[in-house]
Amino acid sequence: MPGLEKNYRFDTLKVRAAYDSEKHNYAVSVPIYQTASYDLGGTARAERLFRFEELGWRYSRGSNPTVNVFEQRAAALDGGTGGLALASGMAAITYTLLNLAENGGRILSSPWLYGGTADGFKKIFPRLGIHVDTLTDLSDSGALEQRITPDTKALFVESVSNPNGVIADIEALAAAAHRHGIPLVVDNTFATPALLRPIDYGADIVVYSATKALTGHGNLIAGVVIESGKFPWDNGNFPQFPEKHHTLRTVDGRPRNILEVFPDAPFTSRIRTDYLAYTGAALGPFEAYLALVGIETLSERVRKQLENTRKVAEYLQGNEHVAGVRYSSLPGSPYFELAKKYLPEGAGSIFSFGLQGGEKQVETFIDAVRLFSYHVNVGDARSLIVNPAKTTHGELTPDEQAKAGIEPNLIRLSIGLEDPQDLIEDLEQAFAFTFD
Repeated sequence: MPGLEKNYRFDTLKVRAAYDSEKHNYAVSVPIYQTASYDLGGTARAERLFRFEELGWRYSRGSNPTVNVFEQRAAALDGGTGGLALASGMAAITYTLLNLAENGGRILSSPWLYGGTADGFKKIFPRLGIHVDTLTDLSDSGALEQRITPDTKALFVESVSNPNGVIADIEALAAAAHRHGIPLVVDNTFATPALLRPIDYGADIVVYSATKALTGHGNLIAGVVIESGKFPWDNGNFPQFPEKHHTLRTVDGRPRNILEVFPDAPFTSRIRTDYLAYTGAALGPFEAYLALVGIETLSERVRKQLENTRKVAEYLQGNEHVAGVRYSSLPGSPYFELAKKYLPEGAGSIFSFGLQGGEKQVETFIDAVRLFSYHVNVGDARSLIVNPAKTTHGELTPDEQAKAGIEPNLIRLSIGLEDPQDLIEDLEQAFAFTFD
């Protein structure tokens, strides 16, 4: 199976990619390699390992057999050439932007982002010399071209935005980025590769909070970075990639660069050898094992959740107490055509709606639901409810919330695997309690 992944389809890859039981004592399930370090097997082999002449295990902060299967399987599902698993989705975003703009630079994004991402862009990255510019309408090609400067190192978008379901026109954004010699980075957390593979439309780097729909059970924190293997990192805009280092030396001591040592996956390899090695946001083997178990049922979960989501969204669309449903796969959505292009099966299982009334009604409604769980995760097997203005986007100022479409009466739902009629009846009784 390993090495033959391109010959298999998605549902085979999610169960079998990157694993050969013969190399793991014929264990059917991927073993949990719960170890900090590994025997080097003699000084000659140690030399080969530390020169990357032989790829193997040295220390679990940098790589681990269980984590490696998860990385390779995630990359195979997205059609990438390299993957890197990390301790959280925020670590995946942070390491990606540092790897792109570590010498100072700008990232062009939109306000349609998870609140923690937006607050990090505002609060943390400028302290590190990385500044994030925002453009409300990335579909305005003229405005987009004007906002890309010689210091811009990447475009960053969410494929399906949190929580308003704005769909990014990935193909157009990738074309614009490539005209300027910079990559397109797509956070594909809401869609997962079961519904959308951004690399197929020109994206260069894909990031996930694997905590969410990718693994689907709410039992781990993890992030993943995946690269397409197609971007020319030696185009002059990223001098850190051709830079030679002693740590990448040949047998005769000649320094090499990351492009020479890892030509198929230089982006994720550079994060691994630099940022992961020295700042240490490593994913543990047990979490990687849980992630693999979750991925095995990704397609089945997503199909059921899409079916449930359509029914719940259509119910809310006809409810007199609802001030608009923001689900891009519903006819009438301003992103309906983009959803048909990029997400023909459906725009995921997370969407939002406005509740008639203000904050008091929102609080009453949320306290009244019995089946929906009130917490800030998404993509869970359980159905979830949250008020973004007070929670997931509470870091944003009122002005920033307004620009991002986060109104005080907005409610976000993440639809799980329960019976859809039970979910609808739960919402119905909460409406009755709030408004009767």
